[in-house]
Amino acid sequence: MATEKDQEFVEYVVKAMVDHPDDVSTKRSVDEMGVLIELTVHPEDMGSIIGKEGRTAKSLRTLLRVLGAKNNARVNLKIIEPEGGRGPARGFGEEKAEQPIKAEESKKEEKSARGGSALGGKDEIQL
Repeated sequence: MATEKDQEFVEYVVKAMVDHPDDVSTKRSVDEMGVLIELTVHPEDMGSIIGKEGRTAKSLRTLLRVLGAKNNARVNLKIIEPEGGRGPARGFGEEKAEQPIKAEESKKEEKSARGGSALGGKDEIQL
């Protein structure tokens, strides 16, 4: 069918971009909202499909919209995450959770070292 050119286009472009082209698969469905193309790739290839700040995925979606407009159809692309989903990337989640605590403690230590109190500038009163 001529309307499946969008699916063929996605497969062609994505297979040219990834390291595991045999693991690229698409599923096309049509409903009242338009055409939905679901893209599944090898987990190692997710980064190259999404790109920095999602620019590659956004560009691919833009090209699909142009192709869809040519056929009077609304085409959307859904990139399926690999099983297990997204975990903390390289331990960044753990470091960020600890960082604000350390920064806050160091501010208190600096104030104490300068002679100020750790109570936000209020002097301690002893009775």
